[in-house]
Amino acid sequence: MPSADLVERLVSIAQESPWFRPALVAVWNLNLPSWCIGAGAVRNLVWDSLHELQTPSALSDLDVAYFDASDLSVERDAEIQRRLTDAHPCIPWEVTNQAAVHTWFEAAFGHAVTPLSSLEDAVASWPEYATAVGLTLRLDGSIEVIAPYGLEDLFSMVIRRNPARVNIDTFRKRIEQKQYRKRWPQVTVVPC
Repeated sequence: MPSADLVERLVSIAQESPWFRPALVAVWNLNLPSWCIGAGAVRNLVWDSLHELQTPSALSDLDVAYFDASDLSVERDAEIQRRLTDAHPCIPWEVTNQAAVHTWFEAAFGHAVTPLSSLEDAVASWPEYATAVGLTLRLDGSIEVIAPYGLEDLFSMVIRRNPARVNIDTFRKRIEQKQYRKRWPQVTVVPC
């Protein structure tokens, strides 16, 4: 369970962002059953703030995760992504139904995984503890934080492998590919 102080801090950063809050509202407007914006989008948002960067870091994608076991089709993800792109064409949306991850994960990453049971279960499986964080809007418009491992790694700028789903080789490839310290020099990578 994340500390109340860090949750409050994260919510404040998200609310003050000129791009994050509108992205949340865009997804909220789709009435998806269980959803969040998370992973790298949240990491970039927080680390840019902690490094006092005036220009937001470019996102390769803005991860929209939702959970709906009633329709696992890739067509549904594509339709949701198209609707978001139509509404906000400058945002690099990437939409993934977390209920369907087990249907394609082995082909993408080389090992099979069991089906996820909920959005929270999905967030808990994301590659690093610092990126195992999602934000969603409640019905009253307030921001809810999903952070099964807390927010300490995110705010301490620590990249540590989450063994729930990511093997060591994949983690090492991610570290090399992401080059975190080039953009955020205060980041600490915990090797494995």
